[in-house]
Amino acid sequence: MSFAFKKMVIAAGLAAAALAAQPAAAQLYLTSPDFKPGPIEGSDPLVGIPIPGATPAEYKAHLLWNLRAGLNVAALQCQFSPYLRAVPNYNAILAHHSVELADAYATLNGYFKRVYGAQGPKHFDDYSTITYNNFSTFYAQMGFCQAAAAIAREVLETPKGQLYATARKRMRELRNSLTPVSEAPLGSFNPYSIRIAALPPLDEKCWKKEYLTDKCAAGASAAR
Repeated sequence: MSFAFKKMVIAAGLAAAALAAQPAAAQLYLTSPDFKPGPIEGSDPLVGIPIPGATPAEYKAHLLWNLRAGLNVAALQCQFSPYLRAVPNYNAILAHHSVELADAYATLNGYFKRVYGAQGPKHFDDYSTITYNNFSTFYAQMGFCQAAAAIAREVLETPKGQLYATARKRMRELRNSLTPVSEAPLGSFNPYSIRIAALPPLDEKCWKKEYLTDKCAAGASAAR
């Protein structure tokens, strides 16, 4: 191994150590947007299109179905970032919460048959189509995808039979994420204030084989 190559290896190792100390990028924003989370009831107009005259059980199904629809749209729109795992997480949610989601479907189907009679299936189809369309976004895609990914992870962690509690907790946040947001200002952050490991002197006179001489090492320490 040549002397010049040894110096390059040492310098590269120090640079790698400096980079390793930095946190990995784990989201689409440096600072997570505040989408004003908070519990919400199925009867709240923010949840989705109105279902007048619904019973408490039907409003519960309405909330679950809108959450599922939002995560379904995210699975389609958010594939640009593999980190978000939009598709595999959504598919896992369907399997994990299949019973609760099937009950929500049956309850909503019953609502539309009760209210609209023979025209119930058509109205249910219209309701589903509009619900999907209301989650489609372009200008707010980044915020929506980040919020949906976080919610999907929590939904996967939710025990079977408890999906409604998570939907009630996170649905307001998912709806609010459809409003465009920009990156939060960094304030007084100064990237030049971050300490980076200094490179050792690369003058050939400072090295004996692969070892830095004491004199050059002392000089390098004093210069920092």
